[in-house]
Amino acid sequence: MQLEVNAAHPEPRKIARAAEALRQGEVIVYPTDTVYGIGCALGQKRAIDRIFHLTGKDDSQLLTLICADLSDIAKYATIENPQYRLLKRLLPGAYTFILPATKEVPRMLLTGKRKTIGIRVPNHAVPRALVAELGMPLVSTSASYRGEEPLNDPAEIVERFKGIELVLDAGYCGVVPSTIVDLSGPEPEIVRVGAGDVDAIR
Repeated sequence: MQLEVNAAHPEPRKIARAAEALRQGEVIVYPTDTVYGIGCALGQKRAIDRIFHLTGKDDSQLLTLICADLSDIAKYATIENPQYRLLKRLLPGAYTFILPATKEVPRMLLTGKRKTIGIRVPNHAVPRALVAELGMPLVSTSASYRGEEPLNDPAEIVERFKGIELVLDAGYCGVVPSTIVDLSGPEPEIVRVGAGDVDAIR
C-alpha cells in the first residue's frame, strides 16, 4: 500500500497506522533526510530476514537503528563524552554513526564478531514521528537492491520491492545516502562519504 504523508507535518493517524503495521511484524518503506529507507521494528527477526531477502543483501550488511533522539541512542550504544559532543552537534542529520552496542541490541544484529551498531537520527519529521509512536527504534537500510542506486520515487519503490506492506510516500527523496562515521575507535573514521558534511566531523 502506498500512503501519502506530509513530509514536514506527518498526519498522526497515518503515523499510527504505520507504527501498528511495524508492531505486527511488517516491513515498510519511509522517507528520510537522505534516501528512502526500508525497515521494521526492533526485535522482529522474520521482518529483518525479509529486509535482507527484499534487498538482496546479506547479514554482512550493516543494518542501522533509526532513533528519535540522543537519549534514545544511549540505550543502544555506548557513548563517551567526546562522542556525545559530536553527536549532539551533528544530530539530527545525514549521518550514520557506528558505535559500540549495548546489551539492549538484539544479537541478531551483531553477526560474526561484530560488537558495534549503526545509529541514525534523521533530520526528517516522518521517521522521527514514527519511532516516537512505535516506542522503539527501526531496524533499517536504504531502499535499494544490492549494488544498485537508491530509488527516490515511491511509485518505483512499490514496483521494485513487491510485497512491501506499506510505503509512506512523502514525494521524491534524495539519492545520496548518509555519511557513515565509525566512532568505535580512538578517533572518528569516515567509512563512507555521503550527504552529511565531512568537514563538520574533522
